[in-house]
Amino acid sequence: IDMAQAYRKADRRSLENLLPRAKGHLLEPWAAYWTYSAQLNELSTPELQGFFNQYAGTYQEDRLRNDYLLLLGRRRDWGQFTKFYPEFRMRDDKQVECYSLAAQFSLEKVIVKDAVENLWMQLKDTDDACTYAFSQQLRNGQLPGLLAWQKARLAMEWGKPKLLRSAVDLLDPDWGKTALAIYEAPEKFLNGRLLALRPRTRELVTLALVRLATDDPQAARDEMNKIRWRTQLDEEEKSWIWSVIAKQAGLKGSDQALDDFAKAKNHEMVDEHLFWKARVALKSKAYPIVLDAIQAMSSQARSETVWIYWKAKALQATQGPNSEAAQVLLKSIAQPVGFYEMLAHEELGRSLQFQAAPLIEPFEMAQAKENLGLQRALAAMAIGLRSEGIREWNYTTNMHVKGGLKDPQLRAAAQLACEAQIWDRCINTSDKTKTIIDWAQRYPMPSFNAIASRSQAIGLDTAFAYGIMRQESRFISVARSGVGATGLMQVMPATAKWTAKKIGMTDYNPSQLSDPTVNIALGTSYLQLVLNDFEGHPAMASAAYNAGPGNVRKWRDGPELEGAVWVENIPFYETRDYVKKVLSNTVVYAGLMSGQAQSLKAKLTPVGALRVGTPIDTSLP
Repeated sequence: IDMAQAYRKADRRSLENLLPRAKGHLLEPWAAYWTYSAQLNELSTPELQGFFNQYAGTYQEDRLRNDYLLLLGRRRDWGQFTKFYPEFRMRDDKQVECYSLAAQFSLEKVIVKDAVENLWMQLKDTDDACTYAFSQQLRNGQLPGLLAWQKARLAMEWGKPKLLRSAVDLLDPDWGKTALAIYEAPEKFLNGRLLALRPRTRELVTLALVRLATDDPQAARDEMNKIRWRTQLDEEEKSWIWSVIAKQAGLKGSDQALDDFAKAKNHEMVDEHLFWKARVALKSKAYPIVLDAIQAMSSQARSETVWIYWKAKALQATQGPNSEAAQVLLKSIAQPVGFYEMLAHEELGRSLQFQAAPLIEPFEMAQAKENLGLQRALAAMAIGLRSEGIREWNYTTNMHVKGGLKDPQLRAAAQLACEAQIWDRCINTSDKTKTIIDWAQRYPMPSFNAIASRSQAIGLDTAFAYGIMRQESRFISVARSGVGATGLMQVMPATAKWTAKKIGMTDYNPSQLSDPTVNIALGTSYLQLVLNDFEGHPAMASAAYNAGPGNVRKWRDGPELEGAVWVENIPFYETRDYVKKVLSNTVVYAGLMSGQAQSLKAKLTPVGALRVGTPIDTSLP
């Protein structure tokens, strides 16, 4: 514990003094990793190789190799990089991947433009690795400058000025300065007298209109209707701008979104915009447009279950409910786990039932208990080094062996975590099995008596309470989010204070929020109050639990929508994903508790505007 703290403070002297005392301890590889990592810049090749040899096969060996590869990449030392890279097992660091591509091109002139383009367009923040690999291909004429402008447009849309500057600087640092000025004041740039004399006017105007569209879709719409932009911009640029206007309109629930999308060409749109075109088309029941948008997506996007499901539903709407093509698609994703997988399962007339998994073989459990990586992970978490323990656990189950552990080994590892009541590793590890679904592992019910009795006392569905908790904290009672949400039900301090007052908990004080009993009492009470305020609708209630009741009231304000369509059109990605997972969790828990077949569709009743006269609690936080 002292060494972990010293590492976080970059206290090299303490690390070096403490290292001998860790000799022979189960967690010695961590002690050695912290010590070597703290002086990585100064280590000689023999010293590094000595560490790699001494701790061969451990997570810490591969973690230090990852760190060293990043250092070599920043130094552009491709000779050393290619020497150490082949032994790197994790292969989960996109920066290391980009440096590997840069090394291949630098040393052997291997053409890697497709891989670089893919990583460049995925980039969400500035980094040296993928930016350098992209700049190599750009300078050598392997990739077009348009990709730099497109990344800059995305950075404008995402509100990432550093990424914007980094992308445009690759073309010209002076343009990069102008791009930053545009980010701060797009209208000022568009109305500037010297606009026509500036270099790269069209590309900079496109950036300005993208930024304007992100902040004020109507203002951008008005600009795009001006003759000068209709004549000066090319089709690709106009399509991109209209896509951003349309996406922002869709996010705001505007009826104009579909008309805006009609002014953009599908083949000029990126996946992020096509997703929103499909969503707003679903709201309008414009199923041919849904099909066109999905068809225009990348092959990777089209293979996601969400778009397979909606393509099937659009085919049923256009070809008839018995569409053979729709049936094929639904069968390809139907499973009793996952939101769209469950819906597809039900569309095919199959009931959602949850049978117990076969027993784990004793020899498989014995192997799991003897696995040093799992032992170290459990030991680290047991003394409070939770972050280190999780990383080593994930490495051991997912990456130590190429392709990760097989299903029997995953179930045994998950069971080890379950028995230690480390519920998040229990759930996440079991979730990775492909051939067997172990419901008891994936959907555990810790503290059942306390949660069930509390839920029943206030009239809350116990399965719904578990569905929320599984998503919020994975039943880790010490869980705490970056914004202060605490405990099993991840209750915010202000919400806890409000709820305590609402339910008459007169002796409440904030220090009690981490107490599981108090956390359950406040979290379930607040959930029930939210559920009541949204007429008992679990999709709206779970959305409100995550994003706040005020947002959900805005999102429901419009025409009545099929429940699944409403969920898919939630504008916050985190909340959209959260609602899907909470509802599918709830269905499973209901089935496990009752032993009866369940229906996800039954929980997705239509969502529409609040009926006049329906009371609402505007004080709900």
